[in-house]
Amino acid sequence: MANDRFLRPALLFTSINDNLPTFMLSLFVTLIMVTGGIDIQVSSLVGLTSITIGVAWQDFGLPIWGAVGLAFVLVTLCGALSGFLIAYCRVQAMVVTLGGSFLFSGMALLVSTLSKTESYLGISGFPEDFRFVGTYDVGGVIPIQIFIYALMLVVAFILLHKTKYGRKIFLTGVNQSAAEYSGINTRRVIMSTYILSAIAAAIAGTVTTAYLGTSRSDLGGDLTMDIITAVVLGGTLSTGGKGSIVGTALASFLIAFLRFGLPLCFKISTQYLDIPVGILLVAVIVGRSAAGVGGFGPWLRSLLPGKGSDKARSVSK
Repeated sequence: MANDRFLRPALLFTSINDNLPTFMLSLFVTLIMVTGGIDIQVSSLVGLTSITIGVAWQDFGLPIWGAVGLAFVLVTLCGALSGFLIAYCRVQAMVVTLGGSFLFSGMALLVSTLSKTESYLGISGFPEDFRFVGTYDVGGVIPIQIFIYALMLVVAFILLHKTKYGRKIFLTGVNQSAAEYSGINTRRVIMSTYILSAIAAAIAGTVTTAYLGTSRSDLGGDLTMDIITAVVLGGTLSTGGKGSIVGTALASFLIAFLRFGLPLCFKISTQYLDIPVGILLVAVIVGRSAAGVGGFGPWLRSLLPGKGSDKARSVSK
């Protein structure tokens, strides 16, 4: 209602394109969070993918698709390393992926120093058969990367909701010990989710590099909050055991249209767009906590000292 340009298909597709990495990454971060884990390193893997493609193609002389393959292998190994530390070494996912976000961002910067092009300029001039992945419009209207995202959406949905593997993910998140006693190799399941998330990061990094036409080490570095917000807003519990790929996808669209519509319709500066996304994340978590105790009234009363809390303390004694 504020601006009739908002609903123009070309502009909506542009807003989706600009936020496509969030769409792609949040799908497979959902799998991780259903197991009870978290992945805050995945955005740094996008930058590592991008700069590896650029340096391998421009400075090492690899064919462009050979450079893409090298980036996929490197990023997948990074995801496997984090998954191994979390699943087999029992290190907290928050600690591992926080360290991974710094480690892999540093690796991306290190790779950029191998290039003859200054890192702040970015590597460009990619062949047309590579740019095709990010610039071709099917029927002259729908960007091809949306079809790539749709394929990833279908794969993630089938994996989580229609296979035995998906049921193992849910059971691992509900109670890992019970899942192990029932014969599920929960360590392998957990590690595999981090590998899948890394592969999604490699796809997102490749598509985004082709779309922008430039390879940079800091590509995707600011995606973490949008990814976590999309997953939580889509119905996935941060404690694990519950989640929805469709819910995550819908929440991703909501965040993309929010970031696109607020500047267009209300002239809000883009540098302030993290504020409504942050408010949205906190509101969802608080609302879910309140719903768990019967509504906001009981939830607020539970925060205040009173007879109920005194009685609880006497019972515990």
